[in-house]
Amino acid sequence: MTGILSCPISILTYLIAVAVGLTMLLRPGAVIEFQRRFYEKINWRIEPISMPKEIRNTKLMGLFLVLAAPLGIIYIISLS
Repeated sequence: MTGILSCPISILTYLIAVAVGLTMLLRPGAVIEFQRRFYEKINWRIEPISMPKEIRNTKLMGLFLVLAAPLGIIYIISLS
């Protein structure tokens, strides 16, 4: 399914993933606070048991996105 529109949309999706990953990597506290506020709006309260572990895990998820998304972009471009 490599139509004309699927490649740009896929690349845009991967670029958004890189942006989200960089945010998670560089500003993990802001990402965690965003998540907490979102859950409060839907009547849930979440609290990390260990904030240092939560920050470390958020940074690792961001790093994964930053590293994995370019590989996805390369793969999509190679299919075109």
